[in-house]
Amino acid sequence: MIEAHALHRSFGAREAVAGISFSVRRGEIFGLLGPNGAGKTTTIRMLTGQIDPGKGSASVAGYDVVRERAQLKTRIGVVFQEQNLYERLSARLNLEFSCWLYGLPKRRVDEVLDLVGLRERERDPVRTFSGGMKQRLMVARALLHRPLALFLDEPTRGLDPVAAFELRAAIAQLSREGMAILLTTQLMDEADHLCHRLAFLVDGRIVATDTPRNLKLAHGERKLVVTLAETPAGETSPSLTENVLSMDAPADQAQLAQWMAQGIVMAIHSREATLDDIFMSLVGKRPREEDT
Repeated sequence: MIEAHALHRSFGAREAVAGISFSVRRGEIFGLLGPNGAGKTTTIRMLTGQIDPGKGSASVAGYDVVRERAQLKTRIGVVFQEQNLYERLSARLNLEFSCWLYGLPKRRVDEVLDLVGLRERERDPVRTFSGGMKQRLMVARALLHRPLALFLDEPTRGLDPVAAFELRAAIAQLSREGMAILLTTQLMDEADHLCHRLAFLVDGRIVATDTPRNLKLAHGERKLVVTLAETPAGETSPSLTENVLSMDAPADQAQLAQWMAQGIVMAIHSREATLDDIFMSLVGKRPREEDT
């Protein structure tokens, strides 16, 4: 549904995207992760026909993003970080106005309001909405024309946990219905639980791509958390301590065998690497708030 082949894009002397290739299947949620300036937003802007690639090619829903831009816009939905809603109008009037602009039937408004869970507030002015409700309304607007692919740039940025959960649930439902979804996010937990596949962008290049599970297995260090019951000198009752060991370090393996022989091991749990760990190992710095 989404195909990118050796995409490049420069701004002056700076190469923002340096020859990336990937694809997104129907019904798949694909996440682009990376630090500020990695090229995530620039990639979305190229794929949605807002800027031309410097080199390479891309197609979405079968349409070339440069040569067939007019047809492309009828098949995609886009939600960027900036909320550009009509605050004085109701949710329904915001959507009906978009229907009028694009020649869509107004009956579609009821369907998308139901999908994002805003039907009960459809008559209320948007200025009374929470940030999460406004974000869901923007998703509803992007879905009015039944797009085949949806692009989301930091969809839950700035939302409280409840609003973010509700929006993620709506995104997951769209995926189950067959929509291809490409999103950027700085939230590693969100990417882990929501995305089917991920690509890490660093300096405009994809440095790793796979499922969240496979990335954690390939790049993370395998660890064990060992709970010991030890009796400190001068004490009569044991105290519990937790110790983290590497499953691949011979010295740690020998230490575990020693504890087992002493009979002080109370529990052993494996600890899987997180996407935060992978981010740090691939990127070398924590996610920040802005991107290019």
